Amino acid sequence: MLQIGSKLKKLRQEERLTQEEVAKKLNISRVNYTRYETNAARPDYETLILIADFYQVSLDEIFGRDNY
Repeated sequence: MLQIGSKLKKLRQEERLTQEEVAKKLNISRVNYTRYETNAARPDYETLILIADFYQVSLDEIFGRDNY
């Protein structure tokens, strides 16, 4: 299973944002965003695109494929 939670957490911390702030910007609940960071749930494709756009990174980077 692909684990993207640590990457999401790193991106959020680099921006010095709380989970609540990110969740509000993405129009999702903080609980759901927390689940993504802890790998308790996987975001759907639309949410992944929103997250990538929010952090201004590619989906490859979120998936740990930034060396390709």
